[in-house]
Amino acid sequence: MMRLNLVLMVAVVVSALFLVHSQYETRSVFVELERAHADARKLSLERQRLDVERRAQATPERVERLARDQLHMRTTNPAITQYNSRAASAPAAFTNEAAR
Repeated sequence: MMRLNLVLMVAVVVSALFLVHSQYETRSVFVELERAHADARKLSLERQRLDVERRAQATPERVERLARDQLHMRTTNPAITQYNSRAASAPAAFTNEAAR
């Protein structure tokens, strides 16, 4: 009877230690999960901010101003438009392929 009590006591202690360890692991995994959720929220907010900024940067007025100022482009008009015919401007190899 004494041996059975001792075995049962050891089983209870081991079971209690296993329970404490599993609760500790659960808490640490939960904390890690919460950190991941917080990081995901931060990344989502950052993406929304960048989307708004991208839309603001891509307005037609801004693109036209940058093209005019930095690339020295200008709007087209009939006085500066040059037309090239396809046969005169295309290389010989290209025109031979088109004829096939």
